[in-house]
Amino acid sequence: MTIDESLEMMDELLESAKQMPFAGKKVLVDPDKLRAIIDDMRYNMPGEIKRAQALADEKARIISDANKKSENIIKTAEERAKILIANEAITKQAREVANEILTKATNMDKEIRAAMNVKLEKLFDEAESSFTNGLADIRKSRTAIKAIGKKK
Repeated sequence: MTIDESLEMMDELLESAKQMPFAGKKVLVDPDKLRAIIDDMRYNMPGEIKRAQALADEKARIISDANKKSENIIKTAEERAKILIANEAITKQAREVANEILTKATNMDKEIRAAMNVKLEKLFDEAESSFTNGLADIRKSRTAIKAIGKKK
């Protein structure tokens, strides 16, 4: 029987115990049953301790393996860092080219936007002129229609 099972039996013994009248939460427990459970716990405790020690040993082994793996990862990362540092000149040159391309693209964007603004302004002016002329034509037509209506 495991320690947990023994504790469960003790809990059940307390649950089934009879409460003493006028004594608050005090109960009557069968001392022979309680002593048997305690003796069983004492008998089984070395096994529980051995299992706990085995778990502790396993934990230490896992931590040791993890430390070895982390050392290998660090070593690999350091080697890769050396390679990356060696390639830094290439990376720097690539950054310079990328910055140059970005600058050209930004300048082209500004030029396109400026040209677009000029074109849109011209289109808006033409549309406004067309609407103004159309409105003037509508007013002339209205005046002409009113004049014809008054003549009759």
